[in-house]
Amino acid sequence: MWQAEVRVDLDAIRENVSRLRSGTGAELMAVVKADGYGHGMVPAARAALDAGADWLGVCTLDEALTLRRAGLDVPVLAWLLAPGLPLHEGVAAGVDLGVASLPQLAEMVEAGRAAGRPARLHLKIDTGLARGGATVADWPALLDAAAKAQADGLVEVVGVWSHFVYADSPGHPTIDRQLAVFHEGIGMAEQAGLRPRYRHLANSAATLTRPDTHFDLVRPGLAVYGLSPVAGERYGLRPAMTARARVMLTKRVPAGSGVSYGHTYTTEREANLAVVPLGYADGVPRHASNSGPVQLGGKRRTISGRVCMDQFVLDCGDDPVAAGDVVTLFGDGADGGPTADDWAEAAGTINYEIVTRFGGTRVSRVYDGERP
Repeated sequence: MWQAEVRVDLDAIRENVSRLRSGTGAELMAVVKADGYGHGMVPAARAALDAGADWLGVCTLDEALTLRRAGLDVPVLAWLLAPGLPLHEGVAAGVDLGVASLPQLAEMVEAGRAAGRPARLHLKIDTGLARGGATVADWPALLDAAAKAQADGLVEVVGVWSHFVYADSPGHPTIDRQLAVFHEGIGMAEQAGLRPRYRHLANSAATLTRPDTHFDLVRPGLAVYGLSPVAGERYGLRPAMTARARVMLTKRVPAGSGVSYGHTYTTEREANLAVVPLGYADGVPRHASNSGPVQLGGKRRTISGRVCMDQFVLDCGDDPVAAGDVVTLFGDGADGGPTADDWAEAAGTINYEIVTRFGGTRVSRVYDGERP
């Protein structure tokens, strides 16, 4: 008997990747960083590859090496790399690495020397996000240094890439502005003598809405897991994660009873309360206190009072409820239950955060659709 669980439907991931794959002529990188957005990095990666993904994308070197240790011998790009990491391990494992500055490039050269093979690099230009990537002002110097290192046989420049600010709002003017800067950046790379095989810019939103940004490779993340990056649109995607728990305890309380810390909720009448053993230590946002939607006994209900570290409470009124009854926090919504989007709205955040919160917690993760 389980107390709480996250179920991940790997067939949903396969369906989503197949749908994304059918919408582009570019190669497809399934982004599986952050433990596969809470779905489990290695199982999610295998499901994505089953459905035709060509690449896997992660942030950290450790994530990339975990994929290699799991036997996934496919192109992998890692791009969030602080100074001083053992980058030679990534180079030796055939991991592609993101580069955004001259100091990073110098580290890649040394990593290649230590590994006994050229580092495979993707040079990143900041087209407007003001986060990772070389600024337009610094881009020429990075290109010249990378071209020299490649000519010396120390690195191989495999890609040029960037990331969107606002692709989740189709039609936003930043999209075209960034695209224009990216085209200029590619032209400058060619002038520096670089002919990278992969030019990539499109995230989930651009993969779904802007085919003119697909270039040679697209990088969907959220959409792989069946969640839409564009509010109000589903694009035929199917959410892969369901989070649920069993009622731990029930009690009958009188009208005017304060519930949970701070008594931010008070019963208006005599009521049946259900205590659910999930809290913010498990991924339930505390910001969803008095607003988080769940389904219990075929009805939508709302969390009553504050979400605690390990539990929350539901006011079920006069509805019958018993210990062991199943409470669904979110799923694919096919049965009318809440979705990760509903939780995001309740907590004032985004669906990305909701599913990612449930990765690596005390909650058991169970997989449907596993293949040998």
